[in-house]
Amino acid sequence: MGGDGLVPGSARLHLIDGLPLLRPDEQVFEAMIKGWRNQQLARNLSPGYVDDQERTVRAFTRHADAMPWQWTPQHVDEWSADLRAVHGCVRSTLRNYQGSVRQFCDFLTNPAYGWSDECLRHFGTHPVQVVYDWNAATHADEAEGEPERRAFTRPELEAFFDHADEEVLRVRGKGRKGWLPAFRDAALFKVAYAYGLRRNETRMLDLTDFGRNPEGREFGEYGTLLVRYGKAKKGSPPKRRSVLTVWRWTPGTIEEWISEVRPGMRHSPSRALWPSERGPRIGVQRLDSRFAAYRDAVGLDPALEFHSLRRSYITHLIEDGHDPLFVQQQVGHAHASTTAIYTCVSSDFRTRSLRRVLDATIEAALRPGRTS
Repeated sequence: MGGDGLVPGSARLHLIDGLPLLRPDEQVFEAMIKGWRNQQLARNLSPGYVDDQERTVRAFTRHADAMPWQWTPQHVDEWSADLRAVHGCVRSTLRNYQGSVRQFCDFLTNPAYGWSDECLRHFGTHPVQVVYDWNAATHADEAEGEPERRAFTRPELEAFFDHADEEVLRVRGKGRKGWLPAFRDAALFKVAYAYGLRRNETRMLDLTDFGRNPEGREFGEYGTLLVRYGKAKKGSPPKRRSVLTVWRWTPGTIEEWISEVRPGMRHSPSRALWPSERGPRIGVQRLDSRFAAYRDAVGLDPALEFHSLRRSYITHLIEDGHDPLFVQQQVGHAHASTTAIYTCVSSDFRTRSLRRVLDATIEAALRPGRTS
């Protein structure tokens, strides 16, 4: 609350008392949006998130063909049906869109901001909450991802990396400079898998993010990786975490890229680990398009996506016998249940695990001098 007793986003901050409005519908709506933006920014929400919230509310307003003080639950029902049936939105996306409208209505109906009184004065009616539990998607399951999303099997992952390496040789054999970004892409995918990184975590890495691990001297300068742009919670900055190197092949891949290949990139003076041909840092669209091209060239399942590299990392560590708590800390999950959702162990691993238990049970039962 400011020194004048007003809270961020209140009507009196954006509409001047006593002055007539030339276009009341448009002016009041825009003032509402501006006030809501200020209220969200005051909560330390990121500007990108606030922009997404605003786009959603504007889209709902266009679909309803009505202003917020005219909205009804029926508008939400029709909009939600259109998003699912026509636009094919998945459950989580629909829930997020409905949540944006719900939050906007919470803001407008809060007496502290004065928008109900302002609407009564100009339009003879006032906004109400139109998104309720009975007409909104609920979060019914911890894992709402599409069921076809999964980890790579080990043969699939090997085929994917082999193709990425072969692409470097193919382009370089033709004498084209495109082998440099091809090498970058191959190294980038391997590093994303080697540390279980998300897409943005990977692209935002810098040269200075690697360090030594006193307990893993065999990894040299690449024993740890500082992830500075981890997935953030709402209203918080990106979450940092330190990831330990676990596979012996990882330092060689990174060293070859940094020392031998990366200096030839146009934007190599930048601090970014993965410079682009056109800028200091590779973009998200490039990551997605290159991943899809390699996946399709090998004939792999279209359900595999960049995030499948992270799923594979978790799965393979568990299959290799690493402690689940260690894996949870490596990937930055707050809860073990989240790591369990990502784990897609193979049927062969489950069979071997069962066989170990059965063999141990039989051996104990047959051991002389056993006690009941």
